[in-house]
Amino acid sequence: MIQRLSHVTIYVLDQDAAYDFYIGKLGFEVRMDQKMDNGFRWLTVGPKGQPNLQIILMPTGPSPMMDQETSDALRALIRKGVLGAGVFQTADCQQTYEELKAKGVEFQQPPTERFYGIEALMKDNSGNWFSMSQPKEAYETPA
Repeated sequence: MIQRLSHVTIYVLDQDAAYDFYIGKLGFEVRMDQKMDNGFRWLTVGPKGQPNLQIILMPTGPSPMMDQETSDALRALIRKGVLGAGVFQTADCQQTYEELKAKGVEFQQPPTERFYGIEALMKDNSGNWFSMSQPKEAYETPA
């Protein structure tokens, strides 16, 4: 029986630049950063409050799993900004938005009230976009 999701992959254009973005701007922590015998870099990061999740910052270059044509197509889609990679949850969307914007994080949409909470749309330094959400129950008080 499957018990949990432990790793998720985000394809990035440059691992060093992605490292700087996810650690320096988003405040994530490094979970693993190792070179394998073939030179492949296994780089995972994650939010400090979620130690059981590893986000793999996967390079988009050709590999045994991806030919050059596929790599080029993937890189084009990432650069175009059409790949949504997930939802980052925060306790205070407006405050987190202001903090990240001050660090140079690009947003496609400022915090906006939705039926499920408050959401802002951000991009990483490769072009992947994320929803940054504050669940409705985090700011509503019972009547």
